[in-house]
Amino acid sequence: MKNRSVSRMLFAQMVDMGGFPVRQPFPTQLVEQIDPFLLLHHADVKVPSHIKPDHGGIGPHPHRGFSPVTFIFKGGVHHRDSRGNDSVIYAGGAQWMNAGMGIIHSERPPHDIHERGGRQEIIQLWINTPAAHKMDQPAYYPLSADEAPSFQSVDGKVLAKVFSGHLLGLKGPIPSHTEVNTGTLDLKKGGGISVPLPENHNALIYLLDGELSVEGYGLVEKLHVVLFKNDGEGITFEAREDTRLLLLSGKPLGEKVVSHGPFVMSTQTQIMEAMRDYQLGKMGILIEE
Repeated sequence: MKNRSVSRMLFAQMVDMGGFPVRQPFPTQLVEQIDPFLLLHHADVKVPSHIKPDHGGIGPHPHRGFSPVTFIFKGGVHHRDSRGNDSVIYAGGAQWMNAGMGIIHSERPPHDIHERGGRQEIIQLWINTPAAHKMDQPAYYPLSADEAPSFQSVDGKVLAKVFSGHLLGLKGPIPSHTEVNTGTLDLKKGGGISVPLPENHNALIYLLDGELSVEGYGLVEKLHVVLFKNDGEGITFEAREDTRLLLLSGKPLGEKVVSHGPFVMSTQTQIMEAMRDYQLGKMGILIEE
């Protein structure tokens, strides 16, 4: 297998998202998107013990035109939305929402978060939806840790979970309008792996912690995105320290992106329509009890 070479490294700078500190490797001034991936946020926060968990986290807010996806590494997330979905997913799982024509959801800590260590560590990824499907009906797909297909290396030093698409001979159960492969890898020091990837996909890894040696490049430290060139059949790396990472590949849509806050559409007019529809209540309502 011919390995891809590294295009660039993107450090996850700390940004403030409405009072929540999150790390954001992209978008930046250098890289607006890694088509079809629009945004990556990595948060690792202690849940305050002086407020009820169902008053913490992120309250009701709308989305349209893309898929906000949450990968959970510590703690859990309680998802509720205006389509009646109500689900808690704990560490090792994911919550995948195709916002479609519009949906309102909240993302709170679960009621038992303090019995589980009181920390939430998540990655939220925004995946663009093809223009032809931006106004489809919304859909929500929860996937718990034990429902995600997994792969373990013979030496036990590499554990991978696949959520969507195809990786390492496994098929992720979550459907998507956008052709994407998403998975998490947990590598012990000295663990190495080669991952074949479609040559027409954009591909990247994000290191939550640890340190890797990427074949053809060298050392990569935690809190960086490694963006690969489309010049090979896969990627190969080995852990210098215990390392957790998110691996993504996706077929570029090559479509115009116009975004404003929680809406991602193809034209400015569609953004105005989304704002109007939200204000008129056409995305439904979410009353948390």
